[in-house]
Amino acid sequence: MKNKIKALRAERQMTQDQLAKKAGISRPTLVMIENEKAIPDGKTIAALVKALGVPANVIFLDLDVV
Repeated sequence: MKNKIKALRAERQMTQDQLAKKAGISRPTLVMIENEKAIPDGKTIAALVKALGVPANVIFLDLDVV
């Protein structure tokens, strides 16, 4: 699933560890999602939305709005 997690995380100057902890997921899970090797479930999407402070469509759709 195409996403902008890595770019959004970098904008917020967060490490993978920091974002994973804030979202309540493991770092390996975050890495897999960032690298588009895993598709997050609804609960994980909601956690990433909350942790990054942006709507899901900004994270997971190919939008220029960040």
